Amino acid sequence: MHLKNNMKKLFALLLFTQIAFAQGGMFGKDPIINKENWNKQRVHWGYFLGFNSLDFKFDYLSVTDDIQVGTTTGFNVGLVGNLRLTEYFDLRFEPGLYITQRNLTYPNIVDTGDRLREVKSTYIFFPLLLKYSALRTGNVRPYLVGGVSTALNLGSNASAPDDNYNERFRMTKWTNFYEVGFGIDIYLEYFVFSPSIRGVFSINDELIRDNTPGSPWTGNVQEMKTRGFFVNFTFH
Repeated sequence: MHLKNNMKKLFALLLFTQIAFAQGGMFGKDPIINKENWNKQRVHWGYFLGFNSLDFKFDYLSVTDDIQVGTTTGFNVGLVGNLRLTEYFDLRFEPGLYITQRNLTYPNIVDTGDRLREVKSTYIFFPLLLKYSALRTGNVRPYLVGGVSTALNLGSNASAPDDNYNERFRMTKWTNFYEVGFGIDIYLEYFVFSPSIRGVFSINDELIRDNTPGSPWTGNVQEMKTRGFFVNFTFH
């Protein structure tokens, strides 16, 4: 519920931003056109800063109380490489560093000291994305983006021999994702500013089970997958 509410708020914010830019000042009926030929270049580069909120989706082997996931706000930074394919389509490579934390609470564990697991993750994402841009209106051009990515989790603990019985939560080192989102290219005098929001969903199970069968932390989990969203502010 927390994740859905955040997504709705961010969607409304970006939509409001697009309307506001389209109606005011230099983005009105007779705007001063900035970077008129910018989209005609074959290749261009940029960088992004932003934040993220990631969750886990759990599926279970048998009916049980849900593991409670507490989300936090993480930080994103990365590079953008853009290859123009046609007037409306671009191919993008956006490698980036994503730092986040999720707090898991296990309601079925009696000992309160063992109920909480703080899952700190530092991902390096390698996404390959297809961008579809609408017609440019003045100095605004909305777009849709989607694709697939693979990510290296530097905090996975995948090779650690210890498990939850020693307070060590383990995840797979590599994970595959699909991503979908939308954004707005805003053409300013000296650069192009692109705020965007993107949903991200893992394809494969990320949980490494404990060494002891029937572990209260992992024994009843069929799958554990990351889901969440990124908000990036890109500068070209």
